[in-house]
Amino acid sequence: MVVGAFPMAKLLYLGVRQLSKPLANRIKAGARRSQFFKTYICLPPAQLYHWVEMRTKMRIMGFRGSAIKPLNEEAAAELGAELLGEAIIFGVGGACLLFEYSRQAGNTRRKEEEQSGSMASLHQEVGELALTVEALQAQLREVSRQLGTVDTLTGQVRCLQTQLEALTACPKK
Repeated sequence: MVVGAFPMAKLLYLGVRQLSKPLANRIKAGARRSQFFKTYICLPPAQLYHWVEMRTKMRIMGFRGSAIKPLNEEAAAELGAELLGEAIIFGVGGACLLFEYSRQAGNTRRKEEEQSGSMASLHQEVGELALTVEALQAQLREVSRQLGTVDTLTGQVRCLQTQLEALTACPKK
């Protein structure tokens, strides 16, 4: 069994994703502790997520136009930290997908370049062979012409031999 590059790359990507989970958890913990992260990074997406979720649930249940109360700061910070952690994991997974896609595209492009290069060399060889065939055909025509000349001369020699034999066969007077 041959271990190729693809299974190793897959294993590497899985390892990166597994390492991103503790990183996401650490960032979530830092976001919970830091007032800046809590105020500007965690709370706005959490409140927006809560608003969209509750609005959707209310519409599904048939309550239109009901006012939605925002989450308290602690619950919003927790939800925002969870959203941030999930976004990080999703981002790492997306980056892995993009990297794999670009790697596969590079391999495909390299194979196409190799095929086009071999096709070009084959076209060049066919062209050279066509020139060689034309040269051989020209030589064949020349040899045929010379053979025709030799055949004509052979025929003339035979004719002269027959005439000479005819002359030598006649009795002398």
